[in-house]
Amino acid sequence: MNGKIAVLALLPTAVFAQGFAGLGTDAEGFAIPRPDRVFDFPTDHGAHPNYRIEWWYVTANLSTKAGEDYGLQWTLFRSALAPDEGDGWTSPQVWFAHAAVTRADAHYVAERFSRGGIGQAGVTAEPFLAWIDDWQLTGDFDSLNMRATGPDFAYDMDLVANGPLIFHGEDGYSVKSASGQASYYYSQPFYDIAGTLDLPGGEIAVTGQAWLDREWSSQPLADDQTGWDWFSLSFDDGAKLMGFRLRQTDGTSYTSATWIAADGTSTAYADGAFAATPLNSVTTAGRDIPTRWRVTLPARNVDVTVAAVFDDAWMDTTVPYWEGPVRVEGSHAGRGYLEMTGYE
Repeated sequence: MNGKIAVLALLPTAVFAQGFAGLGTDAEGFAIPRPDRVFDFPTDHGAHPNYRIEWWYVTANLSTKAGEDYGLQWTLFRSALAPDEGDGWTSPQVWFAHAAVTRADAHYVAERFSRGGIGQAGVTAEPFLAWIDDWQLTGDFDSLNMRATGPDFAYDMDLVANGPLIFHGEDGYSVKSASGQASYYYSQPFYDIAGTLDLPGGEIAVTGQAWLDREWSSQPLADDQTGWDWFSLSFDDGAKLMGFRLRQTDGTSYTSATWIAADGTSTAYADGAFAATPLNSVTTAGRDIPTRWRVTLPARNVDVTVAAVFDDAWMDTTVPYWEGPVRVEGSHAGRGYLEMTGYE
């Protein structure tokens, strides 16, 4: 079995089914998110194997003392082949992870895979540890250490929270379509981050802000949704905005947003309040990718232009997508991250 086939054998058939990465696939036998969940911490920082998919996702905007900008990503995914748990190699859990570093002229990417039940990857809630091979995110959510290595990069970062957890949608119940698909979704967008990037030119000390997303579900997309454009924006005045649009086959989009004030209070906005409109596209990996956007949230007087730091931030992973740091100008100035999936 060659390397590529071995990788594909680890992935659920759903990856190649409905919607981007099969996230519109039927969830029969798995738990389904419901409104009015009472979150339980630190337990909910850990894994939820009775749901089909889940991720622990960190992005960071970084700078050197000289003012050079960098972006960083660390994501661990769990995807279940079946709803019934098993021991050892009979575990239905598939784990895979992505890590990346982006600067103004380069984008470095790495990917890891593991089957569950064999100790190579997993997540524990207390003490908190998310790992795959030597990649890890560990600590107590108020203070974390994050590490990853790839063929052309490595990083070792410390994260310290200076604000509360933020719950998206209806107290963490995040609706994704008019037909009712949903996930549980919360974030810690208030991390200060500092550490070292090890790149082909040598080690670089950086500091900045990081944003951690936690999300789990069993069918977060409808079968007519082809992908999403997700924005996490941190403004210079301390406020933050999370917003996404889910693209549908009829040409329309379903949107959602959360406004996060500098003091940590948050307001959720339902479909239609937030808008993201592509302004300019580039060709990367043979695809036309919009890397400059107009983003608006009229209820908060937000009307900004969001532009990629590096246009070619293509994640050339088994399930490919675009993801990288952005700069923000207009009614609000700042930095952030943009993820775009489902572009063919």
